[in-house]
Amino acid sequence: MTWNDELDAQGLLCPLPVLKARKRLLALKSGEVLRVIADDPAALIDFPHFCNEQGHELVSQTDLGHPRYEYLIRRK
Repeated sequence: MTWNDELDAQGLLCPLPVLKARKRLLALKSGEVLRVIADDPAALIDFPHFCNEQGHELVSQTDLGHPRYEYLIRRK
């Protein structure tokens, strides 16, 4: 899958990965996809919850080798 923007949130702890992703998503058009790479263990819970609360679609959550995960988020 292709994406429109990418955020490297490695090394950032909760709540920074989600806050930075939120800001990036605001700059995207509806339907565009943000790719986030994060290594904060809380992100496994935070990103699905954030997407559910904000109405964005969590397209995928992929383990890149613990503790790194890739999140693809489609803006509502």
